[in-house]
Amino acid sequence: MSGTTDRPRISTRRLVGVGLAVCLVIAGIVSFYASSHPDGLEYVASSLGFESVARDSATAGSPLADYSVRGVSDGRLAGGLAGVVGAVVVGLLMFGLVRIIGRRRGSAARP
Repeated sequence: MSGTTDRPRISTRRLVGVGLAVCLVIAGIVSFYASSHPDGLEYVASSLGFESVARDSATAGSPLADYSVRGVSDGRLAGGLAGVVGAVVVGLLMFGLVRIIGRRRGSAARP
């Protein structure tokens, strides 16, 4: 064995594009099938009887509060849109972080 493979190389751009597409499909479509039951903390609060003392979060009035987009009447569509917006925001933040780190590494390598 020579250690080389005959597998085709995949470009970084294509890998990121396919990964982004998969994330958007999961966030936008698979979220339609998410459970409508309360999350773990809400369930425990309800079962132990202290849910009445809960207060709204400081971000309860934000456009993406409660895993949905405010102003969209269809619950499934609102949840899917919130997932897509969230995935895009996280993707943009990661892109910016990678660019910043890449610039710092590039400038540190230069004498």
